[in-house]
Amino acid sequence: MRRFSQLELANLAGISSRHLSFLESGRSGPSRDMVQMLGLALDLPLEERNMLHLAAGFVPPHSVLDVAGGGLPHVQQALDFILKQQEPYPAIVIDGNWNITQRNGAAQRLFAEFWRDGAIAPAIGGNAMRTVFHPQGLRPFIVNWAEFAIGMLQILQREVAQGSQASARLFEELRKCEGIEALMRHPTHTTSSSPVMTMQLQRGDYRLDFFSTFTAFAMPADVTLQQLKIECFYPADEATAAIARKLSAG
Repeated sequence: MRRFSQLELANLAGISSRHLSFLESGRSGPSRDMVQMLGLALDLPLEERNMLHLAAGFVPPHSVLDVAGGGLPHVQQALDFILKQQEPYPAIVIDGNWNITQRNGAAQRLFAEFWRDGAIAPAIGGNAMRTVFHPQGLRPFIVNWAEFAIGMLQILQREVAQGSQASARLFEELRKCEGIEALMRHPTHTTSSSPVMTMQLQRGDYRLDFFSTFTAFAMPADVTLQQLKIECFYPADEATAAIARKLSAG
């Protein structure tokens, strides 16, 4: 995954390559501190570090708490604050499986048109990645779908490279969606002069153009918290901003 040589990893972990070789071959058993040191050297996600400890016969050191269930009340307060501050523009909270766990009022108001008449299947709309790639999601309404999809795939691939098993499973699932393999072989290059990739949505005369940012918690010690991200949407033109203000006031 990290493509380190044995010598490179040994140097990063501050141990001899001979010691690392013994650990790899099973001639020596790792201590809890050694497992933690290797996880840090490999920069593994906390979920993977827990699995590494389990494989070595130790209790996983990192908790897996349910934010929505009240496991992290201060974190929930922070999430609520960010969602509220993003008004009148959309914001969503996404977990490690890219499931949408929270939305602010603007997200519900502005995207309601695309849900009307059952245009988006509920099972699809609850996951941010599936919503983009599935024909029963937002895909038919994304004007610049090809280049936007490539950008989303790159985000997912970075998470896979960082060791996310959930992202790896989701990536393999999305590759089976219609047109994805061809798109990956021949990616579309945007000619836009904008410095950010926008999501251009349209249904009938209703048009929205957004760019977005991802926010994550700094130095998390919990698996769930490390995987959480908040996506905030910002209008890419005045027409979208005006729609957001109008719906908020209405």
